[in-house]
Amino acid sequence: MPETAATAATRTPSGRLALAASSDKIALGPLDGRYQSAVAPLVDYLSEAALNRDRVAVEVEWLIHLTGNNVLPGAGPLTAEQQEKLRAIVTGFDAGSVAELADIEAVTVHDVKAVEYYIGRRLPSIGIERLTAMVHFGCTSEDINNLSYALGVKGAVEDVWLPAARGLVAQISRMAEDNRAVPMLSRTHGQPATPTTLGKELAVYAHRLNRQLDRIARTEYLGKINGATGTYAAHVASVPGADWQHVAKTFIEGLGLTWNPLTTQIESHDWQAELYADVARFNRILHNICTDIWSYISIGYFVQIPVAGATGSSTMPHKVNPIRFENAEANLEISSGLFDVLGSTLVTSRWQRDLTDSSSQRNIGVAFGHSLLAISNVAKGLDRLNVADDVLAADLDTNWEVLGEAIQMVMRAEAIAGVDGMENPYERLKDLTRGQRVDAARMREFVQGLGLSADAEARLLALTPGKYTGIAEQLVDHLK
Repeated sequence: MPETAATAATRTPSGRLALAASSDKIALGPLDGRYQSAVAPLVDYLSEAALNRDRVAVEVEWLIHLTGNNVLPGAGPLTAEQQEKLRAIVTGFDAGSVAELADIEAVTVHDVKAVEYYIGRRLPSIGIERLTAMVHFGCTSEDINNLSYALGVKGAVEDVWLPAARGLVAQISRMAEDNRAVPMLSRTHGQPATPTTLGKELAVYAHRLNRQLDRIARTEYLGKINGATGTYAAHVASVPGADWQHVAKTFIEGLGLTWNPLTTQIESHDWQAELYADVARFNRILHNICTDIWSYISIGYFVQIPVAGATGSSTMPHKVNPIRFENAEANLEISSGLFDVLGSTLVTSRWQRDLTDSSSQRNIGVAFGHSLLAISNVAKGLDRLNVADDVLAADLDTNWEVLGEAIQMVMRAEAIAGVDGMENPYERLKDLTRGQRVDAARMREFVQGLGLSADAEARLLALTPGKYTGIAEQLVDHLK
């Protein structure tokens, strides 16, 4: 078929067809394409459209706050109906609103000014056209933006990310409880070590993650609304009799945020850096879980349940790959890297204002998106695991040398109690066990030749690698 002029015009310089010219939207990034369904809930909080909706909400609430507190002479309280109609501008914010705002911004070339005009267009139908000048009163753009971002991030964390993260930790905690008594050979430095239980090791992960979630849940979301350089200069010049600090504080607290009394033009973003450091730390602990679970799968401690119809390898039919954990690793690394950049960038600003924070904050949703995607993948991966009890038991039974620690400690206790012949316990066990396998018969023979007290000898002869787990099972109770 001959190429048309239209087709030729949509080719890239390298000769490829320009996919961007397609009538269907094609995502540049995976969060808006391949993985869109996993991160969709964040769109309501951290997308460009959500930011604009929150800007509208802040502007509307500021107008209601100013009038409700009689801050400006001649602009008394609005009626309940007028307030309801103003708030309907926010609740009715939809795809048409997004498009209208985009059209306004194409003229203003300023996103917050577009929001001001968008609201101003709607005041005549509410019967308060005379208050158009009060929209954005005393505000610099950052007064609206910092509060909008704080509301968006707060909502995303509290309504989406935290519930997903807590759900995953609860899943790990259930696994810990279910496997609290399942003995497992430990490995320190990759070598056989004092046994534990699978449940206790899973509980360690859950405990670490819970600590981070508790820190994240206590996050303070700060905000300010104090003008171009944080001095309330325009406020005082226009209405000198008002207590502007009180007005600002009560407004911000009314939004569910914490008032920051001292800022430059921008809210300092320190709370964001603190939050992102905590989320990144959660990510890194979860990454540790992924690599450990992956390793346990590789030595057969876990068996993956195949997904019907799924392909593990394009050439090796037997493969069931731990792809959920590998996918999570990658996304956690991307998320943590972005949070690190955001945390280091947002706490600095040249003098009273520069715009590095403006561009940086547009990636907040991407950072949370990759973390949320990883959480989803880990949860799905854990759901497809069975514990291979026989493999764990066999591993323990081929590593009797791990009882060397117990034997030499019993010898030390015996020596302290006055039992003769307990000299050099560590060295004697080292000679027996270091770098070599010791089976059950050889270990028991050694114990019987030590000259221990009857009680100590009986305890050691009854000990097996599978029983040498201390109080690991009880330690799982710390998750309750």
